[in-house]
Parts: sequence; C-alpha cells; structure tokens
Amino acid sequence: MREREIEEYLRKRVKAAGGAAYKWTSPGNSGVPDRIVIFPGGWVVFVELKAPGGKPTKLQEVQHKRLRALDCDVRIIDSKEQVDDFIKELVG
Repeated sequence: MREREIEEYLRKRVKAAGGAAYKWTSPGNSGVPDRIVIFPGGWVVFVELKAPGGKPTKLQEVQHKRLRALDCDVRIIDSKEQVDDFIKELVG
C-alpha cells in the first residue's frame, strides 16, 4: 500500500467523522507533517503519513520535535488500521 492511499483514506475518514484534514505545505519549512487534522471541540493534530513500515526522515523528526515543544499533538500513521484507531481515539 502506498502513502497516498493511506492519506486519502485518512482524509475521507476524518471528513466522515465531522472533521477536516488540510494538506500542509510550508514554503521554507521542509519536513512539516502532511496533514493538519481538526475536529469539533478544538482537537488539532499534525499527522505525518508513511507507507507501511516507513519512518520519518531526520528533517521530519526535527519538525515534529519543534511542534511537540510547542505542545502540539503530532502523530505518525502508516496504515489504514492506524487511521481507524486515530479516529476512534479522537471522536469515539
């Protein structure tokens, strides 16, 4: 399974659960997570998507560390099952 398939699945599942999954690109800030996921009630989560078994690059790890230092929730998801678990955790 490819990363883009998991990303599309995430987008659809988040929308079906009443949230939004914005694609994040930040010129001059390479390595930012792929999606900013927002759910009603103020839940905001930065999501890095990977193909199954994939790991973040060093640059992505740096960006994740910066976001976590700002008390942001950063997740790494590499399967449809993890997408489902993520949705259940946040919206039940």
